[in-house]
Amino acid sequence: MNSPYRIGTRKSPLALKQTDILVKSLQHAYAKDLRIQNPEIIGITTTGDRAQGKSLAEIGGKSLFIKEIEQALFEKNIDFGVHSLKDVEANLNPHFQLACVLGREIVNDVLIVKGSADTVSVGCLKPGAVIGTCSPRRKAQLLDLRSDLKIVPLTGNILTRLSKLEEGPLDAIVLAFAGLKRLDLIEGDGLLKGSPNLKSCLLSLEEMIPAVGQGVLVAEVLKNDKSTFEFLKVINHKETELCIRAERALLKEMGGDCKTPIAAYCSLVSADELILRAFYAPLKLNQSIRIELSGGRDDPEELGIRAATEIKKRF
Repeated sequence: MNSPYRIGTRKSPLALKQTDILVKSLQHAYAKDLRIQNPEIIGITTTGDRAQGKSLAEIGGKSLFIKEIEQALFEKNIDFGVHSLKDVEANLNPHFQLACVLGREIVNDVLIVKGSADTVSVGCLKPGAVIGTCSPRRKAQLLDLRSDLKIVPLTGNILTRLSKLEEGPLDAIVLAFAGLKRLDLIEGDGLLKGSPNLKSCLLSLEEMIPAVGQGVLVAEVLKNDKSTFEFLKVINHKETELCIRAERALLKEMGGDCKTPIAAYCSLVSADELILRAFYAPLKLNQSIRIELSGGRDDPEELGIRAATEIKKRF
């Protein structure tokens, strides 16, 4: 195969930027391979993109942000697809496989507030402050911190959400740091570029555990395409892969979807030890569950399954 690699991605500014990041990693690894030095980037409008005014729960889940890309892959109109891993369901279609993950960006969420407050934090928000998010995970953890907060639905891409905060009745929104950084929107002092009326702060992991796979970029290929798989795995970040295997095993065992207030973050704390933090808010109970477990790097799936089992014992 001497023709350029055909790479499928969503058309959003963030998705295109993320694809560029992954492509640059490949170009660095294969400096003389013209197939990746001059690739064909194919922007694909997904069902999720066409329904930006609705929450994921309404339209059928995060998988709708990759459905059409997978279809293009299945029909061999592209050679591989690039996704945010948090958009990829734990139960991957058996026709496909994940070929590589890049090193993880900072995983934390960011609280973005409107106004001139000197200090930005959840604790400093006014009583009954209105926060925009469609994420059950974020909603449950925010209400754990401040039960008086009013959480309202907020949809659209990053730039749309920032505009809605600036122009509407919202007091604050919550977004992933990774997306803001990749779009070069974060200033060192917490201000957002181009938005002088907005300030931000990084939420700690004690305040807000991220979504499974948050901050991770992934390339997906056909299960039987061994050549492209081998090509991509050269840039695979092994430590990140170990951690997301534990997170995704937990999600799979819990049967989590976009309606489920579930969060998980695994980190490699030594050469041999993984730590997995998880949050779950059972819909039928007025309570939340937080756990932290450790396990060996030799079997990250076991750690994820064990964490899910521990959570289930508590409700």
